[in-house]
Amino acid sequence: MKNLQLHITINPELYTKNPETTELGRKIVSKSIEMIDSIGFEMFTFKKLGNEIGSNESSIYRYFESKHALLVYLVSWYWTWIEYKLVFATTNIISVETKLVKAIEVLTEKTIEDNTFSFINEVVLHRLIIAESSKAYHTKDVDKENKKGYYKTYKRVVQRVSDIVLEVNPLFEFPHMLISTVIEGAHHQRYFSRHLPSLTDVEEGKNNIQRFYIDLVLKSLK
Repeated sequence: MKNLQLHITINPELYTKNPETTELGRKIVSKSIEMIDSIGFEMFTFKKLGNEIGSNESSIYRYFESKHALLVYLVSWYWTWIEYKLVFATTNIISVETKLVKAIEVLTEKTIEDNTFSFINEVVLHRLIIAESSKAYHTKDVDKENKKGYYKTYKRVVQRVSDIVLEVNPLFEFPHMLISTVIEGAHHQRYFSRHLPSLTDVEEGKNNIQRFYIDLVLKSLK
């Protein structure tokens, strides 16, 4: 990944001005990730963000119409990045079962920073996704926003891996349910391991989350 120059393309519906095109926009994105991770989405405001980056609140609104739109942008960026990783991990693999295992590894692995994108700290973004991403679609406007394509990248990731599931077992009835359960479950287990460890079986150095979900998926397809 480090030697590749990749560009994350985000649905223009999610921003008023593309933040990747200016230094201020990139600063808004990178600092908002840090702040939401630190203080939580509820406590995060554009006023606080402006104070942190030395800019006024109105300048942030030139990029995002609301903090909800910013959160959806961050979630979309994350899933687009995951989709890139899925493509690289599964291309040119002949065995469909091996391809599926590689895909599950990408969906459940511990995140490390990817230097391809200098203004995004993927490790911190992953923590934000685990703790806050459900707030992007647990909203009264979810149906309207879904029609606008707000959640397209997440759905595309689920579809991509669901297609591999059906390559392994074309008769399997529940590919989307299985893969969305793997994704959300892995996120819950990461959260539990940090905050509610008695609810999980994560052990340092044993990669139990990946092992559990690979085992779960393969046994489900027998």
